[in-house]
Amino acid sequence: MKKHIITIAGNNGGGKSSASTGVSNLLGYQKKSTGDFMRKMASERGITLEELAELAEKDPSIDIALDDYNREIGKEENIVLDSRLGFHFIPEAFKVFLFCDSKTAAKRVIEDSKNNPNRHNETRQGLNTIEEVAKSLEDRLESERKRYKEMYGIENHTDPKNFNLVIDTSNPKNNKEVVPRIIVEAYNKWLEE
Repeated sequence: MKKHIITIAGNNGGGKSSASTGVSNLLGYQKKSTGDFMRKMASERGITLEELAELAEKDPSIDIALDDYNREIGKEENIVLDSRLGFHFIPEAFKVFLFCDSKTAAKRVIEDSKNNPNRHNETRQGLNTIEEVAKSLEDRLESERKRYKEMYGIENHTDPKNFNLVIDTSNPKNNKEVVPRIIVEAYNKWLEE
């Protein structure tokens, strides 16, 4: 049975937060984010998200807390969930993946970190170049792949086969105003099928 939930996954810096906000505004749905939940966990520990990901490889309680967060959201309706594993924990949802190449994503993270307090501790201090931030984002993605394979048997959480809709946000025409409209249009068609 289909749920009135849209999960939005994607590469770091791929536009998940902007898309989630845009979709929730268009539909009047509540927006939730496991990224915000993770940032809070990292902040409470006084570490970066990258360091939290490394810690999660040794401490399963971090992923368990995230899993519980996703499962609880899956019990609700009229939700837009920004979550890498939302597709896995809420299979009845409309599942979206936002692809973005690592250099474009790194540029976005650097730019966003200037104004977004949530991004200030996104990566280890001292990462100043696009290449350094891109490498940090790729390392985080690899850490997630390793954990998700070990914990859930998910071979590749970024595989397009896991999703109802995949959008390349590296493409300049797929900007933050356009992507939410693409998602809402596809979601409405999915609900009618």
